Amino acid sequence: LMRSSAASDVYKRQEKYMIVRDNKGNELLDIIYVDEDNADMKYEPINHCLAVVKIENDYLMGWNKWRQEWEIFGGCREDNETLKECIVRECQEELGLTGVDYEYLGLMYFKIAPGYFNSKWHYEYGGLYGVTLPREYFEIIEKNRTDKEEIEKLAFYNDIKGEKIASIDERLLDYWK
Repeated sequence: LMRSSAASDVYKRQEKYMIVRDNKGNELLDIIYVDEDNADMKYEPINHCLAVVKIENDYLMGWNKWRQEWEIFGGCREDNETLKECIVRECQEELGLTGVDYEYLGLMYFKIAPGYFNSKWHYEYGGLYGVTLPREYFEIIEKNRTDKEEIEKLAFYNDIKGEKIASIDERLLDYWK
């Protein structure tokens, strides 16, 4: 599935290393610093995008009703959607945010355990973004977010430390300071 020798090199290198493994066996293997506009030409499949969202000095987390854990925000790409279009759409649905400038941080490279979307172990990529917003955005988010079925509630990371936080998502916070 990988198109370039750069992708093959990442695959070989990351068989030996891992950033973090979650309780389901999923592994975050690497963060690859590749140009946002060229990522699709160099790596595949790029299935999703995630955003680390800070409100002033604290990270915003969402409680995923189905996975029963705190997570960062984002989701799967739709057909012909760019990485930027995906994160803008997902954050509009989950956080009610519009007109926000998300900073592209790179591609996440994962080894994913069998699950809902794929019945076999596989490798995939996802776009990673970050944004820091002023404190008043929290009220805007609470008022405007539409996807309250999947993301039941919001909390600040410092208020939920020690609770059930998705370990990969928690590690991704380190990439947006």
